[in-house]
Amino acid sequence: MSVFRSGLLVLTAPLSALSLRLVPILASASRIVEDTLYIHLQPGLSFTGSSQPSSTYVPATPEVYSLINKLYVDADAHRHLDVRVLLTNIRNQSLAPQPLSSVQNLSQPPEVILTDFQTSDGGQYNPVKQRLERYATSSYSCRPNLISVLLYPEYEPMMDESELPPWEPDLDGGALQSYGDVVVGGTFDRLHNAHKILLSACCLLAENRLLVGVSDKDLLENKMLKELIQPYEQRVEKLCEFLVDVKPSLHYDIVPLVDPYGPSITDPDLECIVVSEETRKGGVAVNKKRLENGLSELALHEILLVKDPGHGENEEEKISSSSIRQRLLGTLLQPPQKDPALPSRPYVIGLTGGTGSGKSSIARHLECLGAFRIDVDKLGHEAYAPGGPAYEQVVEEFGKDILNEDGTINRKILGAKVFGNQERLKCLTDIVWPVIAKMTKRQLNEAAAQGKAVCVLDAAVLLEAGWTDMVHEVWMASVPEKEALRRIMARDGLSEEAARNRLQSQLSSSQTVRQSHVVLYTLWEPEATHKQVEKAWALLQQRIGQD
Repeated sequence: MSVFRSGLLVLTAPLSALSLRLVPILASASRIVEDTLYIHLQPGLSFTGSSQPSSTYVPATPEVYSLINKLYVDADAHRHLDVRVLLTNIRNQSLAPQPLSSVQNLSQPPEVILTDFQTSDGGQYNPVKQRLERYATSSYSCRPNLISVLLYPEYEPMMDESELPPWEPDLDGGALQSYGDVVVGGTFDRLHNAHKILLSACCLLAENRLLVGVSDKDLLENKMLKELIQPYEQRVEKLCEFLVDVKPSLHYDIVPLVDPYGPSITDPDLECIVVSEETRKGGVAVNKKRLENGLSELALHEILLVKDPGHGENEEEKISSSSIRQRLLGTLLQPPQKDPALPSRPYVIGLTGGTGSGKSSIARHLECLGAFRIDVDKLGHEAYAPGGPAYEQVVEEFGKDILNEDGTINRKILGAKVFGNQERLKCLTDIVWPVIAKMTKRQLNEAAAQGKAVCVLDAAVLLEAGWTDMVHEVWMASVPEKEALRRIMARDGLSEEAARNRLQSQLSSSQTVRQSHVVLYTLWEPEATHKQVEKAWALLQQRIGQD
């Protein structure tokens, strides 16, 4: 069957049956839709009979809320899908269903309409499909030439639904409590299904406004793999798109959070704060601050954390952004730009990373996997050595007082002359970097002559020196600053201040990530790093067309 980028799944089964059928239904839908899957809940809807069905309100009961949560939990098995449960027809008030009229615009208009509705007629032009298409286009903006797909009988119901009573709104069970203005906070990096459960709860609770604080700046400093956190603007864009899709009737205020409280402790109109098990203490702290500010306490609505049954080694047990960032390690973060002037073979990887990042250990493992390793840092030492191509010019420029008794350049004395002096440092690099580049190119030519398929340039200053014109991809070795400091102090016997100064003289991890195609993290045990490198190597072989 054709694969569509976006689709709308209309679920019509009674809630009691639907909960049991979600897994096979979502599996069937995931084979048809490859990206955005909107889900419209309309229990009891029928596409048979003489009249055209219309969308009606569904009360926001705990049963409906639980089903929405289960939809997102079950959808996490299909990580390519961006599932969005639409809340337009789900309302807080415990009222009987009533017709809806307006057509809702969706950011990714569906190309295909799917339903779990059971019918024995599977023909292309049967009345059920025609009613389904009319129903969808009367409720949501859809692509022209809409395709309809009846998922039944591809999925198998897990019980005889004829034994179930028809679904009726459980008005006696009570609707969720509603509030005028609701507030929630978070990082919202790489918006995932646990975020969507949190945000859906907010949308169901709010009647007028949802205030969303999005962590930024200092609040990101202690996050795992903070360098891979999406920029604030990108996170907000994804957040807005999701919220406006699922409930366009709300007013959304999205603001940056640069401290743990933000406007939650100063906004007098807020009535409820939505928290998770992990952030409940933060909600309590917000109320304490509000009381100090003469404001009323907020109702605390707590949601449960969502377990991730597929979490990997060193990943959190819950669905989390940090786990998603870890899964990006070793993968291609952005496509490399093709340079016609660069020979296709050998395929050159420029491996860089700050001091203490574990770069050289990664380079050695790549060599074990079959790469031709060029130690550019070692070539730099050779360039400085007596008789080396940069030796005479460096001595002439910086004086003979940089020499040891045996005539070698004392790199500590030379370093002291250029440290903190950008003009003198540039003078040194203008001498040395072009020389090292020539030496590197000679080794690349040697690798090509030997028929090597992949070369790795182990180069700490790859980006600063502008050597990216020699490589097809930039790979980065990274580690948290605290761990890098520990390694430098242990390895080189430096004080913490000296080690920190050394780190600060280099490009920051965030600057390097922006120019990198692959990121590798060496925080954990060596076996974990090896797995990342092997994953990156295997994906590289696929990209360059090797077996």
